[in-house]
Amino acid sequence: MFDDLKPHLVELRKRLAISVLTIIVFAFVAFGFNQQIIAFAKAPLMGVVQGDPFIGGIGIFFTALKISIFTGFLFALPVVFSQLWAFIAPGLYENEKKYVIPFVGISTFMFILGTAFAYYIVIPLGFEFLWMFAGNLVNFLQTLDEYIGIFTKILFGFGVAFELPVILFFLGVLGLVDDKNLKDFFGYAVLIIFVFAALLTPPDVITQLLMAGPLILLYGLSILIVRMVNPYKGDDDDEDENQEDTVKVNEQKQLK
Repeated sequence: MFDDLKPHLVELRKRLAISVLTIIVFAFVAFGFNQQIIAFAKAPLMGVVQGDPFIGGIGIFFTALKISIFTGFLFALPVVFSQLWAFIAPGLYENEKKYVIPFVGISTFMFILGTAFAYYIVIPLGFEFLWMFAGNLVNFLQTLDEYIGIFTKILFGFGVAFELPVILFFLGVLGLVDDKNLKDFFGYAVLIIFVFAALLTPPDVITQLLMAGPLILLYGLSILIVRMVNPYKGDDDDEDENQEDTVKVNEQKQLK
């Protein structure tokens, strides 16, 4: 059994190595602009507190390293998604392999869209609520490094969350799910979404709702998308297909 898995593990290691190397290269470049990137990351917070609560903390090495790696990851997204597709492509049919460019392009776009939504809407509103509730946001965020950690966590979480329609689309194309499956799973999906939102956002209701709400809408959109690519076929459709198959078989027998 291990011998059968070995080629896949070797291929996986190759794809991971290319992805990680690309991220490192972009992170190295981003590190040269770490102060500008950190200033960009702090902008939503400073809009809430009307100032910089972390004066003098911008030169912390590990903070700069953390934000540089995350920036490198964002720039490396097309390569990461292309390597992911290259890993799964050998198990697909020829007509399914043609989706490589749409997969890479749409996956990258949706991830960036998710991070933009988090940066421009979720973080300002979420931290504004915390500021109003706590009275002093710095008591909640003791250091710049802690803020950057939460900042990257939220952006990454929203980026992953916005991949939901892409993932379900390709599962539909592969015939693994249909719109009825997604409808039947809706209640469980809402529960999972709220748990996911609670794990990836600060401990406040506003931010969690700002993640859970769009995710539920994206799940509903995914149902419509899957209906187009792999609609549920009821018993009547199955009977019609069986009748058509029977007619074709009989016609072939008559020809013989």
